Amino acid sequence: MSKATIADIAREAGVSVTTVSRFINGNYRKMSPATRLRIQATVNRLDYTPRASARQLRRGQSMIVGVIVGDISNVFSSLLFKGIYNVLQPSGYDIMLMNSNNSVDQEKDEIERLLSQQVDGLIIQPNACYFEAYKSISTAHLPLVMVDRLIGDQPHQISQVASDNFDSCFSLGSKLLSGPYRKVVVLSRVLSQVSAQTIRAEGFERASQALKKKYVRIEMGDHDGSWLSKQIRKEIADMAEDGNTGKTLLVSLMGPLLFETLASLRELGLVFPRDLGLVSFDDWDWSQYVENGIYLLEQDPKAMGEQAASNLCLQMKKAKAGRDPYGVSKSYSLPVKNVPAPSV
Repeated sequence: MSKATIADIAREAGVSVTTVSRFINGNYRKMSPATRLRIQATVNRLDYTPRASARQLRRGQSMIVGVIVGDISNVFSSLLFKGIYNVLQPSGYDIMLMNSNNSVDQEKDEIERLLSQQVDGLIIQPNACYFEAYKSISTAHLPLVMVDRLIGDQPHQISQVASDNFDSCFSLGSKLLSGPYRKVVVLSRVLSQVSAQTIRAEGFERASQALKKKYVRIEMGDHDGSWLSKQIRKEIADMAEDGNTGKTLLVSLMGPLLFETLASLRELGLVFPRDLGLVSFDDWDWSQYVENGIYLLEQDPKAMGEQAASNLCLQMKKAKAGRDPYGVSKSYSLPVKNVPAPSV
């Protein structure tokens, strides 16, 4: 099947070739929103490849940025994208948002698709634990920023933006375990090879080791709420059997997991802070409306997106000038906010 042309787009959309050319080149001044949407829908339906567009040939840029997130249904992804959009849209860039579904294979396909679209840069929430999966991007010196999840062998010249996961969890763990808590149970659901939750768990584990308190990590995986309830019941019972009068601190390492945790506590008839303490890492303070509020470690995905997009813009500016984009690369660690509540 031959590739669609500008003439094909014009015929199918019911507009002139000149109008399609203006659309491709980002000249929308004399174009109604309805016409623009109709042309875009036709471009998508005919799988028109912008690689050969007049805009690219003339500018040497596609004015398109690719963004790949792990789970598009997560509130984190929505807020991250909002931050990215706030920076890139005023700068004239269109954004192609992809959902890897926390799959290394799907992510690989999406990277190849974005590269075939000749995007000007990429922002990726990575799934692979080794940078080899992204080597084709760095070899091509394409502007790139990694967000949220940190890859151990990532080259220093590649930008990354993440929350201060370890220090924030170590600090809060040290504070709370210095009080009445004798045991910390962290709940995680790691769906990709690399996860910010792992670093958060290490923060609480290190704090418990320093204070000689018991540490338990429960990895949810594909288990359901009933399984989680059994695990929580077991950990509470173990404390009683040990004759330990101290309380258990329960920590959810991601927002979506907090919903299941609350359901399990209700099923077990456990009340916080009477029976145990409850803390959660989250992206926005909705939990203030649960009981008297839940103590949060709150990250800012929107700020993360803005920082990532700002650095990507610097890289793309360098690339447009024929210079090494990685010369302006930088690593950013964004602060995590403590939102106190009487759940501990």
